[in-house]
Amino acid sequence: MSYPFTAFNFSVEIYPDGSSKPLCEAAFAECDGLEMTIDIKTIREGGANDRAYRVPGVANYANLTLKRGMTENGDLWKWVQDSVKDPGLRANAEVVMLAANGSAEVMRYQLHRCLPIKFKAPALNAKDGQIA
Repeated sequence: MSYPFTAFNFSVEIYPDGSSKPLCEAAFAECDGLEMTIDIKTIREGGANDRAYRVPGVANYANLTLKRGMTENGDLWKWVQDSVKDPGLRANAEVVMLAANGSAEVMRYQLHRCLPIKFKAPALNAKDGQIA
């Protein structure tokens, strides 16, 4: 019996240029932006008023957004800082969907030549006692 894919069992692996080891052992609560859109171009042929041809154009990719990540080291922040120092620095990433049991891999999305575009730390408030 096959079970439906669950959206809560996933992992994200980030590999900086030239590294075969993941950047950090981080866990994220949300991963959004696995999206690709292909532009369609409409071409009309002169004299043929009864039809138009539609051909695929450029493929556009959305930004991958990782939210509420947790890690015990500063490797992710160091990658962001290194990317500011060297704008040519890139990384490969893989988003792995896991089965309902949480261990068997169902699907793997591979992203190439990624760069960080935003890093936001949690709000810090000494009064609330919330987890960062």
